[in-house]
Amino acid sequence: MIPLLISCILIALNPANGQNMTTKKAEYVAGGIIRTDRSEKVIHLVFTGHEFADGGEVIRNVLKKHSIKASFFLTGDFYRNPQFADLLTALKKDGHYLGAHSDNHLLYCSWEKRDSSLVTQDVFNRDVLDNYKAMERFGITRSDARFFLPAFEWYNDSTTAWAKKLGFVLVNFTPGTYSNADWTHPELGNQYLSSDTIYARILRFERSKPDGLNGFILLTHIGTDPRRKDKFYSRLDELVTTLQNKGYQFKLLYDSID
Repeated sequence: MIPLLISCILIALNPANGQNMTTKKAEYVAGGIIRTDRSEKVIHLVFTGHEFADGGEVIRNVLKKHSIKASFFLTGDFYRNPQFADLLTALKKDGHYLGAHSDNHLLYCSWEKRDSSLVTQDVFNRDVLDNYKAMERFGITRSDARFFLPAFEWYNDSTTAWAKKLGFVLVNFTPGTYSNADWTHPELGNQYLSSDTIYARILRFERSKPDGLNGFILLTHIGTDPRRKDKFYSRLDELVTTLQNKGYQFKLLYDSID
């Protein structure tokens, strides 16, 4: 009985040891933070980007209109793209969080067998550090951006441990709303979700759960494939207004994670 108790205490003290677990202020899957404190009516808007940035100015203007900050996790390829330089400079000036999302948008582990890594630790380290090197040209240092969100929003215990050894905290979206499906397009068949469907699912999830979207890390994309004409970022203003009217505040991850 005593060894079992000690084991439970060690897991609670070190979230990376627990495959899926909950602590008082954050929830973890495979060691990565996927939700902050459920007792706080706070939402964290997160945007990822790699190839596309067509929603950048729309998103920026909505955030400015509502006086809220968001987190942008972007690949090294995104930071190096000269077409995105002005947007990145503006987002940084506005006080938003700019972080890393893999240098070349690598898939770190198997979709079918999550505990099977597809890259070595050395490859992972080089990929992440190259991402941060690309961020330096915008004056973003490793100490400025401790949170790291993996490409494809997919990772395992090894990914989390490797990120931790580099000094970073791995975060990911809160599952349940399918907000991250805003990248899909009609050519994908049944995988495609319209913006109306995504919007409705977010609000339905909020209504159906006792703690609603409290502590949610709500992820969408800063840009999407041109084949998707139905851009979800066009609904962002409406979504933020609706959720603010429900009493939610929007904060950066730094405000909720120690």
